[in-house]
Amino acid sequence: MSESETVIRAYPDGPLLVRGDVELQDEDGRTITPERGTIALCRCGRSALKPLCDGSHALARRGPRPGR
Repeated sequence: MSESETVIRAYPDGPLLVRGDVELQDEDGRTITPERGTIALCRCGRSALKPLCDGSHALARRGPRPGR
Protein backbone atom coordinates (compact mmCIF):
# COMPACT_ATOMS: atom_id res chain seq x y z
CA MET A 1 0.00 0.00 0.00
CA SER A 2 1.42 3.38 -1.00
CA GLU A 3 0.94 6.43 1.22
CA SER A 4 -1.62 7.93 -1.17
CA GLU A 5 -3.63 4.70 -1.50
CA THR A 6 -6.86 4.37 0.48
CA VAL A 7 -7.81 0.94 1.75
CA ILE A 8 -11.09 -0.01 3.46
CA ARG A 9 -11.09 -3.35 5.24
CA ALA A 10 -14.19 -4.97 6.71
CA TYR A 11 -13.69 -7.03 9.86
CA PRO A 12 -16.12 -9.85 10.66
CA ASP A 13 -18.59 -8.65 13.29
CA GLY A 14 -16.55 -5.47 13.61
CA PRO A 15 -15.88 -2.08 12.08
CA LEU A 16 -14.73 -0.92 8.69
CA LEU A 17 -11.10 0.20 9.02
CA VAL A 18 -10.16 3.02 6.67
CA ARG A 19 -6.48 3.72 6.05
CA GLY A 20 -5.18 6.38 3.70
CA ASP A 21 -6.19 9.78 2.45
CA VAL A 22 -9.93 10.25 2.93
CA GLU A 23 -12.27 13.03 4.04
CA LEU A 24 -15.00 11.94 6.44
CA GLN A 25 -18.17 14.06 6.65
CA ASP A 26 -21.23 13.91 8.86
CA GLU A 27 -24.80 13.91 7.53
CA ASP A 28 -24.73 17.72 7.24
CA GLY A 29 -21.50 17.77 5.22
CA ARG A 30 -19.29 18.93 8.10
CA THR A 31 -15.82 17.42 8.11
CA ILE A 32 -15.11 14.96 10.92
CA THR A 33 -11.44 15.13 11.88
CA PRO A 34 -10.24 11.78 13.20
CA GLU A 35 -7.69 11.69 16.01
CA ARG A 36 -5.74 8.87 14.35
CA GLY A 37 -4.45 7.94 10.92
CA THR A 38 -6.73 4.90 10.78
CA ILE A 39 -10.48 5.45 11.02
CA ALA A 40 -12.75 2.72 12.41
CA LEU A 41 -16.32 3.14 11.16
CA CYS A 42 -19.18 1.56 13.11
CA ARG A 43 -21.24 -1.10 11.33
CA CYS A 44 -23.26 -2.44 14.27
CA GLY A 45 -25.09 0.79 15.16
CA ARG A 46 -24.26 0.56 18.88
CA SER A 47 -21.41 3.09 19.02
CA ALA A 48 -21.84 6.25 21.09
CA LEU A 49 -19.34 7.93 18.73
CA LYS A 50 -21.14 7.30 15.41
CA PRO A 51 -20.02 7.13 12.70
CA LEU A 52 -16.81 6.11 14.50
CA CYS A 53 -16.52 2.76 16.24
CA ASP A 54 -16.15 2.69 20.03
CA GLY A 55 -15.88 -1.10 20.43
CA SER A 56 -19.52 -1.61 21.45
CA HIS A 57 -19.83 -4.52 18.99
CA ALA A 58 -17.35 -6.54 21.07
CA LEU A 59 -19.31 -5.93 24.27
CA ALA A 60 -22.54 -7.03 22.60
CA ARG A 61 -20.96 -10.33 21.46
CA ARG A 62 -19.82 -11.18 25.00
CA GLY A 63 -23.26 -10.49 26.46
CA PRO A 64 -24.05 -8.99 29.84
CA ARG A 65 -21.57 -9.38 32.66
CA PRO A 66 -22.62 -11.54 35.63
CA GLY A 67 -24.45 -9.56 38.29
CA ARG A 68 -25.84 -6.99 35.86
